[in-house]
Amino acid sequence: MADVVDPATRSRMMSGIRGKNTRPELQIRKALHARGFRYRLHCKDLPGNPDLCLPKHRAVIFVHGCFWHGHGCHLFKWPKTRPEFWREKIGRNCEVHRAAEDRLVDQGWRVAVIWECALKGSRKWPMAKVVDDCQAWLLSSTVRLEIPDGP
Repeated sequence: MADVVDPATRSRMMSGIRGKNTRPELQIRKALHARGFRYRLHCKDLPGNPDLCLPKHRAVIFVHGCFWHGHGCHLFKWPKTRPEFWREKIGRNCEVHRAAEDRLVDQGWRVAVIWECALKGSRKWPMAKVVDDCQAWLLSSTVRLEIPDGP
C-alpha cells in the first residue's frame, strides 16, 4: 500500500517529531516533581543521554516512544514505505539503547524504561500507578524497571 501523503509532506511530518520534551516525558517529569523528586534532564555525560537523571538515587529514566524503539505493543506498526530502511534504523536504535543501558548498569546506575504505550492509547495505565511504580523503584535498591503497556 502506498503512503497516503506525498514524499515532501511525509518528510515535513517526520522532521517535526521531537526527541526531547515529548508529551509522555513531560507527564513523567511533572508527576515526579510533584512528589518531591528532583532530577537533571537529558544528561549528555551519561551513556544514552537519559531523559531524567536522579543522582541522589543513582538512577536514570528513559521515556521511550514505541515506534522509534521498536516496542512490540499495540502502538507500533512497521512502515510500509521503505521497509528495509526502517527495519535497519529501528533495529539499530534498539541495539544502541541496550548497549547504553548495560553501560549505565556497569557504571553503577539503576535504569528505568517507561514506554509510551504505558501512558497513552487504549491500554495505558493510570498515571498514578505509573508514578507509584517509579517512586517505589526509586526508593528501592532494584537495578532495573520497565513499565510497558497496561492490562
